[in-house]
Amino acid sequence: MGAEPPLSSSANQQGGTPRSSQVPAAIELPPYPYDRLEPLKQIALDAHGSVIDLSVGTPCDPPAESVLRALVESVDSARSYPPSIGTKQFRSAASDWFRTRLGLQVSPEQIAACVGSKEFVAGLPHWLRLRNPSKDTVLYPAVSYPSYQMGAMLAGCRAVAVPLDQHWRLDLSAVDPADVDRALCLWSNTPGNPAGGLDDLSEVAHWGRSHQVPVFSDECYVEFTWDGPPATKGQLPGQSILSSGLDGVVAVHSLSKRSNLAGVRVGFYAGDADLVGYLSEIRKHGGLMVPGPAQHAAVAALSDSASVMQQRDRYWSRLGRVAAVFNSLGLEAPLPAGAFYLWVPAPEGDAWALAERLAQELGLLVSPGEFYGTAAAGFVRVAVVQNEAHLDELERRATSH
Repeated sequence: MGAEPPLSSSANQQGGTPRSSQVPAAIELPPYPYDRLEPLKQIALDAHGSVIDLSVGTPCDPPAESVLRALVESVDSARSYPPSIGTKQFRSAASDWFRTRLGLQVSPEQIAACVGSKEFVAGLPHWLRLRNPSKDTVLYPAVSYPSYQMGAMLAGCRAVAVPLDQHWRLDLSAVDPADVDRALCLWSNTPGNPAGGLDDLSEVAHWGRSHQVPVFSDECYVEFTWDGPPATKGQLPGQSILSSGLDGVVAVHSLSKRSNLAGVRVGFYAGDADLVGYLSEIRKHGGLMVPGPAQHAAVAALSDSASVMQQRDRYWSRLGRVAAVFNSLGLEAPLPAGAFYLWVPAPEGDAWALAERLAQELGLLVSPGEFYGTAAAGFVRVAVVQNEAHLDELERRATSH
């Protein structure tokens, strides 16, 4: 998986619990990471007249026709408020998906809808702290999508990064016992964004149960797992935290990636009955609900495996093509164990210099690794989301450079 990442200390903390005798300081939000790419975008435009944007993991391929038809035909469901927990049809479709895709028996009563997975990730620490004010710490992967850390910050909690090993997997042995005692939850992300690593989720679940720390597993890329044998004949590679039982764990899934529905904002979470029940109730009081037409479309999407197989083929092909472009520039671009990102070590560890070089030479926009944690600063992330015509142009530019 390329160069070994630097290990981040679990003392890497942000936020904190203000002393009762003080007025809490106002939160100071960092710049939104992708807004920092504007200068690089201008360099690419000036040099090539157009940008090949592989910086953000936004799906660019069309949703399945059956899903679009369901969205159009569901106009009647827009008239009334949808259930916050999700319609019976949606939760049953998710239950069926768990059974057919992952070989898991998960009751619809232990599944609930969310407005895409990102809002769930960002809101979770606040909701958990309302349930247990004695805890104030969110454990999350040291190299990961920024929303895990930001969710803790927005809730006034401590965000403590869990180091990763050389395969980009959680090293739970490195977590300080003092942080375990204060932990509201542990986040896992498998396949991982940005580095594509695969945690041993049965081990992660065991750690959470043995330490009485709820584990939340972000599994939105599960259907784009490349390494590992299928669970049973006919299934794709991929695993869920729920495979080792539902107690103390919650899996979070999204239709944004697997069905190219990022703009429709549909996700779901499933697992421990007490956790799902509590989160469903508090989200109901907060008015969080997936629009009715979106849930109707999601039912069609969850029953559609053919389009997901097509998307798998697209992403695997694109990973190989873009990796070959990087190799032609003398850059190592190992293929990931899962997800659709290349995680490329920067020469001399200078990710911003590499990002600027790619913008200048190829008109290519990528994300410097520091967006995903200080332990990631020596890499760039490349999201192979653009269509084949854009990749044809990327190859042409690389050849003519």
